[in-house]
Amino acid sequence: MTTTMGYVHSTESFGSVDGPGIRFVVFMQGCRMRCEFCHNPDTWNMGGGTPYTPQELLNKAIDYIDYWGEEGGITVSGGEPLLQIDFLIEFFKLAKAEGIHLSLDTCGQPFTYDEPFFSRFRELMDYTDLVLMDIKHIDNEMHKKYTMHPNTSILDMAKYLSEVDIPMWLRHVLVPERSDYDEYLERLSDFIEQLDSVIKVEVLPYHKLGVYKYKEMGIPYKLEDIDPPTAERVENANRLLKTHKYQTT
Repeated sequence: MTTTMGYVHSTESFGSVDGPGIRFVVFMQGCRMRCEFCHNPDTWNMGGGTPYTPQELLNKAIDYIDYWGEEGGITVSGGEPLLQIDFLIEFFKLAKAEGIHLSLDTCGQPFTYDEPFFSRFRELMDYTDLVLMDIKHIDNEMHKKYTMHPNTSILDMAKYLSEVDIPMWLRHVLVPERSDYDEYLERLSDFIEQLDSVIKVEVLPYHKLGVYKYKEMGIPYKLEDIDPPTAERVENANRLLKTHKYQTT
């Protein structure tokens, strides 16, 4: 049987924010979106990363299993991990056989009901315990402007996960002059309230910690003059998105 290779940007041994408990976090290489506020542009290139077989990556993760406790496990993030879905299926299948809690952190952009992707996605969900999903912008035209892609497939994926009862953590990056407008936050709140399997909603304040990467890579940084949101605006976003309703962990 041919083993699918996966291309990994980096790993984090003791992640504490990408799913419940302490987690081994895998950042897959490659992403099609070009979010203006992305702090990891070094994950964009589809041709980079370190190659792993599913078993090699699992062996690396299991070295830290004693630290995970009852709630921890493995989270696969990116980049955009769904661009390497065949590798994810093999990796998750092996990890689930070991009884490991598995989370997928995705923007959802590759999602489609078209085949062969949809059947592969359904198979991946058989081994997935939690999906951490970023909704970059609720307005489709603004989403296209600030990420270079529409949000239709992303919202479709969230609705599908709700239909099949896959637990979701929804995340929204709050960016002044981009997503931080009450109108958009209220629309996003209305969308989230239509979903049945959301167990957590997080507001992630925009920051500039990755700006140096743009300079090193020679990529113009479009938000140079935009500062992180104030504490008041973050509180406002939490209120409008009703995040308190979903804070189960």
